[in-house]
Amino acid sequence: MITKDIVVSGVEYKLNMTDQVLNQVANLKSLYATAAEDPESFEQVSSEISAAINNISESVTPEVSDSHLDGLIQEVFKAVDDKNSEKEKQLKEKDAKISKKKK
Repeated sequence: MITKDIVVSGVEYKLNMTDQVLNQVANLKSLYATAAEDPESFEQVSSEISAAINNISESVTPEVSDSHLDGLIQEVFKAVDDKNSEKEKQLKEKDAKISKKKK
């Protein structure tokens, strides 16, 4: 498990980046995309969006105030994107090393 420090409006939070959180973030992004593509579906997915946001916020300490929730989710998105980019970079480097050894 990786812990990431996130600052929202001067308040520092600690995000526990587990596989579950990474999956919840991916799910939330998908729900946002669905709502954006079809605004009429927003009512249908809004409860799922709310549940996903609540699940993600539960992985953060201290407890997040409602006024920081939107900013926190944006920072979590950035942290997860950074984490995924780092994973991709490491995989590419590993593949390059394997390819080099085979030559």
